Amino acid sequence: MKEPPFLLFASDATLVGLISGALLIVAVVAALGERRRKKRRDIDAVGWMPWATLSVAATFAGFTLLAVAVMGWLRG
Repeated sequence: MKEPPFLLFASDATLVGLISGALLIVAVVAALGERRRKKRRDIDAVGWMPWATLSVAATFAGFTLLAVAVMGWLRG
């Protein structure tokens, strides 16, 4: 599979920005999963996925990497 040209010539800051965007999407999906788990009808059907922990960890990593990417973009 060929690498797309916009990724082949992207700077490190752009690649980190793309990874942070993916992590923030994961954080949103995890937050929706936690909301769905809290609003379940059967109180005993809890599930095994730690949505809240996953959401917090992905949000922290996403915003940290986004800050690194913005610093790289500003420095050129």
